[in-house]
Amino acid sequence: MDLKELIHTSANRLDEAKVAFGHGTLNAQDEAAWLILWQLKLPLDLDLNEDILGLQQQVASADAKVDLGNISPNQIEACQALIAERIQTRKPAAYLTREAWLQGIPFYVDERSIVPRSFIAELIAEGAFDAWLSEASHSFLDLCTGNGSLAVLCALAYPEIEVTGADISKDALAVAKINVDQHHLSHRIQLVESDGLQGLTQTFDCIICNPPYVCEASMQGLPAEFKAEPLLALAGGTDGMDFIRQLFLNLPDRMNHKAILVLEIGNEREHFEAAFPMLEAVWLETSAGEDQVLLVTKEALLKIDAKS
Repeated sequence: MDLKELIHTSANRLDEAKVAFGHGTLNAQDEAAWLILWQLKLPLDLDLNEDILGLQQQVASADAKVDLGNISPNQIEACQALIAERIQTRKPAAYLTREAWLQGIPFYVDERSIVPRSFIAELIAEGAFDAWLSEASHSFLDLCTGNGSLAVLCALAYPEIEVTGADISKDALAVAKINVDQHHLSHRIQLVESDGLQGLTQTFDCIICNPPYVCEASMQGLPAEFKAEPLLALAGGTDGMDFIRQLFLNLPDRMNHKAILVLEIGNEREHFEAAFPMLEAVWLETSAGEDQVLLVTKEALLKIDAKS
């Protein structure tokens, strides 16, 4: 069996088992490719549109210990076992490989933290909110940091800043520390245990936040793969806005002059706008559209506070 056949048959198994995607891949073919390439210790960025000879040439310099045209029985068995584990446990693939990728950068992840997939990662890479920053913007906060991936991406994108990664979960912060250390950023990223803003005393120029925002109705319909993640990082109450309501109460006090908040709310825009009808927000374009992530200035938050 060659590599393409192995990936194809594995994708068929995932489809037949009706596993759910959304933790780094969106379909069975991509999920199977990820798991098989990882198991065989092959580069995850292989161009699978190439024929087997072309694929073999791609990995020639990678010291790959696999014949892509004739994969050994032991290697096939190991791949099939990994696919079976994915089906039987319904765990996201990232929990099985202990690795997730954002913007081409690898991050460690396990069941102690949510699998990183925030659209804010795109915005950081694209400099999508740079127009609201200035040369004086030196202090960033990644609130609800989870495994620390967004904090790391901020530090990599803005070499002059310092970042605080805050989370209520000690377990998540332990995972975040692994990533901060692996990317050699412990001198610029501080990790803090904090329930929302309660454990923080300093002020910030830019706050990014991918909070628990899934509404109660959506929580009840989540596939098993999502329920394998810490519910604390997902569930946002009846309308998904519980954490955000509490955040907005004290947020201006933690923001410097001209500071901004970049907030992800997923598919809950309708609930967000119903909860904060007077708030002037800028909706930022992502690969999923203009209803996933919004930007709010300190000035806008103070306006709604003054009206209340």
